[in-house]
Amino acid sequence: MIEKHFVLEDIDPVVFYGVGNGHLQMIRSLYPKLRIVARDNVIRVLGDEEQMGAFEENVEKLRQHVLRFNALKEEDILDIVKGKRTKDDIPEGVIVFSMSGRPIKPRTANQQRLIEAYQENDMIFAVGPAGTGKTYLSIALAVKALKEKAVKKIILSRPAVEAGEKLGFLPGDMKDKIDPYLQPLYDALEDMLPLVKLQDMMEKHIIQIAPLAFMRGRTLNDAVVILDEAQNTTPAQIRMFLTRMGWNTKMIITGDMTQIDLPHSQKSGLIEALHILNNVEGIGVVNLDSHDIVRHKLVTRIVNAYEEFDKIEKLKN
Repeated sequence: MIEKHFVLEDIDPVVFYGVGNGHLQMIRSLYPKLRIVARDNVIRVLGDEEQMGAFEENVEKLRQHVLRFNALKEEDILDIVKGKRTKDDIPEGVIVFSMSGRPIKPRTANQQRLIEAYQENDMIFAVGPAGTGKTYLSIALAVKALKEKAVKKIILSRPAVEAGEKLGFLPGDMKDKIDPYLQPLYDALEDMLPLVKLQDMMEKHIIQIAPLAFMRGRTLNDAVVILDEAQNTTPAQIRMFLTRMGWNTKMIITGDMTQIDLPHSQKSGLIEALHILNNVEGIGVVNLDSHDIVRHKLVTRIVNAYEEFDKIEKLKN
């Protein structure tokens, strides 16, 4: 009789154990000579040495399956334990899987160009209207790189356009004040990573979310760095951000030219950067449009209606 402890690292133990511990009960039935007790993300196993070796090998295969797909089904457990499955290949085109097990992948031609631009360049500008998936796909690419250990950290940033007097009226400390501006980034991460693991990564600064002003003076190495809502940067701000790039780093800059919230007298840093850097080697530019909107069909109609309105207003002026 021997005893071992197994830690389910980097995955949500709830997914591994199943609803009502259904998966755990199945695993127990497949190893009748072992006493299996699970608490949080630790599995304590006592019993036969021969079955222990098989259990150790298969629990790691199951963990890897959950890590890749964020899901586990009874047939997966049976296939892996009975040796019917030798490898779990992620289907072609899938970047990562959401916490519900849904494959996250490009759904339009321009979204596919964004993925290709990321693979071919170290800096990418993704420009398009709301709902085109530019931020969501960018974060998916960052999560994939982190999971595959291609980088050591993810850094996400946004300009806090309201950062003057209006920000001061919000309650709480600085984190409480800026979190509302960064919430869309949290939402995307929570859709792709187990909440406990995400919180742990943020505490260890493996994943960092901060307003653009916090980037000053830093050199960002071994990271995927995403600047969201870049249309609301000033020329000085975006220049500062772009020059933070370090070794083994990918930068993705996203923006929507139709949602510039800067004062009318202030030029958008994103517009200037695209003009200056248009033909620089190693920088990719992907333009998404209303055909790439993957939200509710009404969003496409709203965007098209406003684009038509803007054209008419320009003609009047």
